[in-house]
Amino acid sequence: MSQKGQLLSIGAAAKKAGVSRQSLQYYLMVGLLEPTEVTATGRRLFDGKSINRIKLIRKLNDSGYPLRAIRELFMEGRGDLKGPRSE
Repeated sequence: MSQKGQLLSIGAAAKKAGVSRQSLQYYLMVGLLEPTEVTATGRRLFDGKSINRIKLIRKLNDSGYPLRAIRELFMEGRGDLKGPRSE
C-alpha cells in the first residue's frame, strides 16, 4: 500500500527523518529497515511509514537502546520490516 507520489530516495528519506545517509544505510544493512520499494535500477525508495520507523529507531537509540535490542524488539511477532501497521 505505498503511496507512489510520496516515495523518497535514501538521501531524502534520511534528511526527512533527521538521520545521516550513512545511519540509514546501516539500518538497512543490519536489518532494522527495508525499503518500501526497490526500482529496476536498484534505487531504494521509502514511504511515510518508513520515515516514522527511522525516527523511532533514532529515538530509541538516542535513549540508550543498542541497535541490536531495537532490532530484536521489532522482530518480536512482526515480520513486516517496513514499519508497524496502523491499528
